[in-house]
Amino acid sequence: MMRGMGNMQGMMKQMQKMQKEMVKAQEELNAKEFFGSATNDLVKVMFTGDKKMKTIEVNPELIDPEDPEMLQDMIVLAVNDALTKITQETEQTMGKYTKGLPGL
Repeated sequence: MMRGMGNMQGMMKQMQKMQKEMVKAQEELNAKEFFGSATNDLVKVMFTGDKKMKTIEVNPELIDPEDPEMLQDMIVLAVNDALTKITQETEQTMGKYTKGLPGL
């Protein structure tokens, strides 16, 4: 009977350690900066890993009052580029913790 309890305690300690590692990894991801751009860096954005936009730079050459749709499209491309990078790195970093766990 005691033998099973020892295994359970060991498993609980491992789970607590893994949870602390996951929290630390997520905090590091949240603090990391991710850059996205569109077409020759005409629009550049910077996000943190928690998907908060911090900066946006638009090359003045791109600003055409006759064609605001082009600028809008470039912004969307740059934002999506950065968000894709965040998603990929999050999956890569956090996936090692959730791999094989049901429902995650």
